[in-house]
Order: sequence, then structure tokens, then C-alpha cells
Amino acid sequence: MGDYDVLFEPVRIGPKVAPNRFYQVPHCNGLGHARPTSLAAMRGIKAEGGWGVVCTEEVEIHPTSDLAPYVEGRLWDDDDIAGLRLMTEAVHEHGSLAGIELTHAGLDAANHYSRMTPIGPRSEGVLGGGGFEPAQTRAMTRRDFADVRRWHRAAAVRARDAGFDIVYCYAAHGLTLPMQLLSRRHNDRTDEYGGSLENRVRFLREIIEDTKDAVGHDCAVAVRLAVDELVGEQGITHDGEAAEIVAMLAELPDLWDVNISDWSNDSATSRFAAEGHQEPYIAFVKGLTTKPVVGVGRYTSPDSMVSAVRRGVLDLIGAARPSIADPHLPRKIREGRLEEIRECIGCNICVATDPKSLPIRCTQNPTMGEEWRRSWHPERIPWRRNDSAVMVVGAGPAGLEAARALGQRGHRVDLLDARRRLGGRVDREALLPGLAAWRRVVDWRLGRIEAMPEVSVYPESPMTADDVLASDARHVIVATGATWRRDGRGRSLGHAVDGWDSGSILTPDDILDDLVAGTWSVPDGRVVVYDDDHYVMGGLLAELLAVRGNNVTLVTPAPLLSYWTQFTLEQERIELRLRALGVDVVVRRTMPRVDGSSVVLASVVDGAETVLPRDVVVMVADRAPVHDLHDALLPALEDGRLDSLRLIGDADAPNLIAQAVFAGHLAAREHGEAVDRDAVPFRRERFSVPR
Repeated sequence: MGDYDVLFEPVRIGPKVAPNRFYQVPHCNGLGHARPTSLAAMRGIKAEGGWGVVCTEEVEIHPTSDLAPYVEGRLWDDDDIAGLRLMTEAVHEHGSLAGIELTHAGLDAANHYSRMTPIGPRSEGVLGGGGFEPAQTRAMTRRDFADVRRWHRAAAVRARDAGFDIVYCYAAHGLTLPMQLLSRRHNDRTDEYGGSLENRVRFLREIIEDTKDAVGHDCAVAVRLAVDELVGEQGITHDGEAAEIVAMLAELPDLWDVNISDWSNDSATSRFAAEGHQEPYIAFVKGLTTKPVVGVGRYTSPDSMVSAVRRGVLDLIGAARPSIADPHLPRKIREGRLEEIRECIGCNICVATDPKSLPIRCTQNPTMGEEWRRSWHPERIPWRRNDSAVMVVGAGPAGLEAARALGQRGHRVDLLDARRRLGGRVDREALLPGLAAWRRVVDWRLGRIEAMPEVSVYPESPMTADDVLASDARHVIVATGATWRRDGRGRSLGHAVDGWDSGSILTPDDILDDLVAGTWSVPDGRVVVYDDDHYVMGGLLAELLAVRGNNVTLVTPAPLLSYWTQFTLEQERIELRLRALGVDVVVRRTMPRVDGSSVVLASVVDGAETVLPRDVVVMVADRAPVHDLHDALLPALEDGRLDSLRLIGDADAPNLIAQAVFAGHLAAREHGEAVDRDAVPFRRERFSVPR
């Protein structure tokens, strides 16, 4: 361990002692109150992996803070204690502390499920519930403040009874009543809860004092505070009111958990924020309090973690996404297995599941969210039932993960790819602006494979069906990926764009080929990027082309450019960057026709057509699965020349990289196992119904 000893020092937090400096801060996960057994298993594996403190997500304290349709935690009454106790028991089993983030969301709670009146500092439009809700809050009365204080206190007692060691008072992300009261944008009250900063801090001080009084002898009390909203003088700033707030309350809580707001800033993707990006904003806190301070910054490097501690920025290294990508990160550092750390790539696929109320998932860690329902462990995998040799054709994310996991199971594997550079789409896409961290998906798997004598790798090995059969392979997994369609067929038109073969029509593959080769063949002039994919590719290509001097227009049928990146918290950043580069953005338009010098755009509302001049069109629409090899091998499976044949990843159905990795992992786990195709392939959490 040596250089990293400081990370394993215990840290006192009020009446509790964290066994080390690794602190999994509260993070959403789509499991919550609906899937408590899954939640407990996921958090328990992090404790097993060495995280000294493991926290919940935000946990609603009352039906007036109902965050539906999002699936968060709930501690409305005593009936909710048992589900949360599953988590504390799982965390305590490994000697870690369990923390709970109690939340009243104020104007962020639309109360769709409870149908109770939303409350907030004043009467204004509800922020949560899906966005742009046609509903407003009631301006809180003195009785409301007394009620919320009482509900928070009661939830703290229930949290203690559920076994939690750390109880949060949450004033961050703009998502909670205490922070909304701190904000001059939302708080224009003229009573004791408004006006001066001291008055705006009053409610936060009260719930801290209430929580300390109720459970402070048994539990540590933490405050999570956003110290900068990155909106300038309109909001809280780290060198303005935040410093005054911390100074006012400095010694009151047992721990300060500090970050920047809102969520899109706190959890910025690697494309827009580097490791440790929050340090300039949070570094002042330790100078104002003697209490331990935890903060985040997507720390993946042990050296960066040590530096943050030794420079006096943090006492505990907070993490959400790095603990998702590798729940055993602390254990690997302790045991000197740094090369085995599965580093977060900062893509925010984990974040994207929360607004969809889905169980959490991860591009790097295919077992995330599957710990209980599939009994998957991030470090262990069942040994093979029978010794067999497997050929995996295609070394993209699906093929790499299949080969790695098969090797971990003890199977002999031949991994072949037609290209010299392994990694498939990830190797290529990581060359796009800001995506270098995505390369970790390839590098980690290649590193693990290189340590496995069971796995042999053969680049520059294109395979035909005859080649496969001549090899005497009996088990074949085909992971040959997909290519971008040149004809522009996508979800919005459902057919090829008329005139797609009229010349100077490019696909993302053409541009990626240039990046790999170090060449550039895109003609100068006016480029229209037609984005009917709606994730990052269209925006990335528009950025790249604009930086290289083209006059770029991005056209999309969606109401926003890169529409799906709302879920990864990137959409506004992408739009801001493209507009700063001079990219024209045209939304809610399909592109039914192109000719040699123009494109025809059609409104998705009324079909009205406009003509846009162009020199080049880049089609970012559907992808075509490459499954020719699989199809050619099917007769061999049917006549017994092959014992098994499986198509995985984008070759099966194009999707996110995370889904390709998952497909490869699933194929490896199921290889040689009896799989009932008529059965539900995972456990579900059920509620007993009285008869």
C-alpha cells in the first residue's frame, strides 16, 4: 500500500468512526423504496469492496415530498423502516458505516402519487415531477415549517432505528427545501425565514439542531451543502454567501458534505469536466470548520485522492460514479492491485436511469444493479461447468467483455478482430472531442485479458464462415458490431431519405475512419448534420466539423439537439458549446430529400418544407447490424458442426455501449449453463397480497 496509507486512516465523525477515507456519497439508483432487496445488495457489495461509509440516495421524509415518478428512498412512517434496515445490515456486515440522506424536496416535489399540496418558500411553479408541471406550490406558513421540522425529526429517529450511523440534513442540488430557502431566487419571504442570510439559514440550522437533539448521541449528523450554483451573483457562490453559511454553522454538524449545484454541474460528464473539477469551489470549507469534510470530483486516481487529502482539500474522498464503476476500488488500492481498478469513464449512463425510474446500470460495470436480481458480483463469477474452447469474433465492447468474463470462468478463448486496433466502436469514438476517457472501456478489458493465459487475441483476423469452421471451433460468439446507415433511415422517417445517393453523403464511420487514419477527407463548405440518433454522435460531429472550419448546420426532428443527453445531464452544455462555435441548430425538422446542392427539411408539426443549401450531408440516423457471419454459420449449428452460436452487442441490436458490455457479460455467464428461454431470467421483488 505504502503511498496510499493515508487513505486508510480512520476518521471520527461525531459519535462514529469511519474505518477509512473512502466515502460513497448519496446517489440515486432507481431501486429505492420499490426494490429494497436490490438496493441492499448493491450497497452491501460496496461495503464489501472497502467503502468506509456507504449512503442511501435521497430519502423522502413525508408524502408532501413525494418525488414520483422517480423511485427514491422513502421513510414516511414506521412501515418503511424494515426495507431500509436491509441496507444497514448489508453495510454493517462488512464493517462500514451507513448514511441516510433525509430529504424534503419542497418545490421540487410535485406529489403526483400522494396528491398532497406541494409546499415551498413561496407560491411558484413546481420544478420536479418531470419538468414544466402546470402546478404551483403553496407558500409555507409557520405551521408548515413546524410540521416539516417535526417530520424531519421523526424520520431521523426512524433512521436511527433502522440502523443508520450518519443522518443527513440535505441542502444541495437545488432539490431540497433548505437550499430553496437559502436561495434569493426562490425565497422572497419577509418573515423570519426570509430576507437576511441569517434568516434564510434559519430553517437549515433548525433541522440540524433538531436532528442532533433527536439522534445525535447515537448517530453522526451530516450537512450536504451546495457551495456554488455556478449562476453568478444570482445564486450562492463559494466566495460569497456559501462561506458565510459555513461560518455560521461551522461546528454544528459532525460532517460537511460539500459540492456544487445543480446536479448537472455536480455530476458533469468527463467530456465537460476533469477529475477533481470541484476543488476550486469546495477547498475553502476546511479552513472554516474543524469537522471532517467530504467532497466529490469523480476521483478515479489514487494519487489524486491522496493529493486532495494531503493538500487539505478533503478529509474523506467522496464518490458516487467511481463507486458504481468499481465497487471494490478501495480494496484494490489497499491490496496494491491498481491495474485492476475499473475506472469510471464519466459517461453518466448511471445517471440516465434515474429519470426513467429504472434500476441503475453502468458502462464499465455490467453487474451494477444486477447484484440481487441476477446474483452477479463485480469481482466473482462462477467457474465453468465444463471445459470448452470458445471463439469470439469481434473485439469491440461486447466481444472484449465476453472474452474477458469467459477467461475469468476458466474457458479457453480465441478473440479475433478484423482490425489491427482492438476496441471496435469504443476505440474509434474515443477519438472524438472530449471522449478520451471512454477508452478506459477497452484498456481495462485488454489489461485483464493480457493477464489471462486462457485468452488468445488475434487482431487483423477477418473471419468468414469457412474460416470459423476450418478452425474446428465448436462454440462461437459473434460480436461484429454495426455500421452507420448512409441512406438516413431513422426513427423519424422510417425510410431512406430520397436522393441519399446524390453525392457527398457521409456517415459517422467515414469521419471516424479519418480520425483513425490521421487524415481528413471532408470537403470544405456547408455541412448539414442530420441527427436522428439523438445521443452524442450528432453533436460531437457538428463540433468537430465546426472546429475544423466548416459552416455547420445541425438538423434534428427532436425538440432539442442531442435530445437523449438530457438524461446524462449534458444537453445544455452540448447546445452551449455548439452555439459558441457558430453551429446553426434547426429542431423539429425531418430531412425527406437531398439533392446535389441542397436538402429539403419538413416540419414535424405541419409538414411545411424549407430548402437549405449544402455541400456535404452527414447522416446520423440508424445503424445496420453486421450479422452476416452469424447468419452464414446458422446451418452449421443446425447440422451439428457447431455446438453453440450466439450473436451479441450491436450486431444483435445496436444500442448504447453499456448495453453491448452487458450483452457480452451475459453471454459469458450463460455459456455452458442451462438457460430456460421461457422463464423470466432474473428475480423480481414482489409484495405479498393478502388472500
